[in-house]
Amino acid sequence: MFSFTLEIGAGDGPRLGRLETDHGTVETPLFMPVGTQGAVKALSSEDLLRLRVGMILANTYHLYLRPGHKVIEKLGGLHRFMGWPGPMLTDSGGYQVLSLGALREISEEGVLFRSHLDGGPHMLTPEDVVRIQAALGSDIGMVLDECIGFPSPYGEAREAMERTLRWAKRSLEVVREEVPLTLFAIVQGGVFPDLRRACAEALCGVGFPGYAIGGLGVGETKERTFEMVETVTSILPPSSPRYLMGMGTPLDLVEAVARGVDMFDCVLPTRNGRNGTLFTRFGKLQIRNSRYAEDDGPIDSACGCYTCRNYSRAYLRHLFLSRELSAYRLNSIHNVHFYQDLMENMRRAIRAGTFDDFRCKFVEDFEASEQQDEPGALGVEGMKRDGGFWQDLDIKRAEG
Repeated sequence: MFSFTLEIGAGDGPRLGRLETDHGTVETPLFMPVGTQGAVKALSSEDLLRLRVGMILANTYHLYLRPGHKVIEKLGGLHRFMGWPGPMLTDSGGYQVLSLGALREISEEGVLFRSHLDGGPHMLTPEDVVRIQAALGSDIGMVLDECIGFPSPYGEAREAMERTLRWAKRSLEVVREEVPLTLFAIVQGGVFPDLRRACAEALCGVGFPGYAIGGLGVGETKERTFEMVETVTSILPPSSPRYLMGMGTPLDLVEAVARGVDMFDCVLPTRNGRNGTLFTRFGKLQIRNSRYAEDDGPIDSACGCYTCRNYSRAYLRHLFLSRELSAYRLNSIHNVHFYQDLMENMRRAIRAGTFDDFRCKFVEDFEASEQQDEPGALGVEGMKRDGGFWQDLDIKRAEG
């Protein structure tokens, strides 16, 4: 069972919707923490539920290599295997083949690569990838696409885009004839608007329940990124969810929502947490810095996460410098909570008709923070004084 209901918005502006799957219904715009190998790093499935995470992402490439999709299928599917009751999307692994494979040979048949684990050769076809995701029990699967690096010449981008189209059609045939899987297509085309447009139009002609925008955030400028996003969202059907793959920063999310994107994933919240970088309303805070050695305040005075309610910056700095494993969990709890709050506040602003105000204030705070020594270091009183639009939304939420 899969359905998407658009409640507010249309094509290329901020949208509010509901996405229904066999494992539950989630509101969009939504952010999916990345559980590459069947686990969101440093967090348990129980942690994710307490953090109000609606959907997570796992990766076909990694789970195919270890422990193997057949093992997971035998043990009842990925939801049961990892103890996650909610919706789950699985990426096809095309990007991982590009970024991790020691050898990558593309042919019409599929992708030949060497495992990053043991160097062994493997061949994945578009049909294989669909069957693997069905065996995992994904709520939403992705077609195998050909990812290219940046910069890439026009001819290479066109060839990869056209092959991605042919693979998408083959993938959909497997769904129609063999396995029940909700399958999203992926729009490719590098940084070339005409290729992006041609790919989106062709995929819409085939007909998929949802569409992703892939191959961005690989080195191009932000201006070019969002030029490609606007090109694609202007073509995709308003009645289908749009998914921007592998991005991004808090500013990326706000800007993409403004352009009509519904779904996101990125490793940043947990990866940054493990590296001691914490998100606040006023930018990023480096918890290792000596200025926090005796700081008794929380990471962010307006944050209601478990970490901010119970632990000081001084203690979190101590854990991180001591390399205590709990540092990675507590930092990741805060960052994932920050991302969930960001998405919730955007949904509230869209519903209230105040998204433009929210966007302007958020972008202003974050862009200004990039020019400071450390934007997250305002301290408790500074955050209370300068809470701005986020503080207003927090007050409204507390008042119901």
